Amino acid sequence: MSERAPEAVVWDLMRGAMATRTIAILSELRVADALADGPRHVEDVAREVGADTDTLWRLLRALASDGVFAEEERGVFRNTPASELLRGLGWDDFAHLFGGVWYRTVGELGPRTQAAVFPRIFDDEFWGWLAVNPCERASFDRAMSVGNARRVEQLAALEWRGDETVVDVGGGNASLLRGLLEQVPGLRGIVFDLPETNRDEASFDERLSFVPGSFFERVPQGDAYVLSGILHDWDDERAAVILRVIRATAPAEARVLVLDSVVPPGNEAHGAKWLDVLMLSLLGGRERDEEQWRELCATRVSSRSGSAPT
Repeated sequence: MSERAPEAVVWDLMRGAMATRTIAILSELRVADALADGPRHVEDVAREVGADTDTLWRLLRALASDGVFAEEERGVFRNTPASELLRGLGWDDFAHLFGGVWYRTVGELGPRTQAAVFPRIFDDEFWGWLAVNPCERASFDRAMSVGNARRVEQLAALEWRGDETVVDVGGGNASLLRGLLEQVPGLRGIVFDLPETNRDEASFDERLSFVPGSFFERVPQGDAYVLSGILHDWDDERAAVILRVIRATAPAEARVLVLDSVVPPGNEAHGAKWLDVLMLSLLGGRERDEEQWRELCATRVSSRSGSAPT
């Protein structure tokens, strides 16, 4: 396959903001749901979702050129495997966030500071803003469930006695821990997160419980601690605090299981390299390469405690 022309590379990057906003609009309108039963004319879809026909046509046509939706004939669109992801699988919530509050935040990113952009725009940290915007909190928690099937497989493949208590630190709506408990009978689980986390506690059974609190202050006692996509939200100092809090509570034989990206070296394409820009803008956090992970766990965690990290 021949290399893409330099102009095409630069053009695709420059137009990316338009694609981000467009996919958010169509996701919020539930256009993929409107096309669930097969191809429809854009006039019918626009009438159903409450959009201007010409505007909807142009937005659909643009996304179809990248494989999200497809135009079968002039003005008639259908779903594709990519647009099917927007039908309530968590990807629709990602589209909403990327094209909404995250879009606005990254739009104010500058090169002269490592400070998070979000508080400057919204007069609150991201987590505080979610606390007073419950619909956005629910959308965030659903989005964070994307990819949990693979994470459950990774955790279930580890050696377990079968009677441990697993604490999911920052466990959100419990989808990850619920999946692990289904795979490994005998485990008990504690979801530990902020009290405003969106969850359906009626779906919890006797093996699963929710404990509210801040992981900067305390964590429940358990035999294993899962941190899935948590440490990348924070800079090294704050991430080290989380690990030290766990260390202070965890029994000597407890395990800390970190599920997070490791940024590869060089010019290899990797989603974490772009996610790192979002973390910088939103939270002042970061994705880390192998050296940075080792430094965080070995130096920053042990430097104030006088012994090896958990």
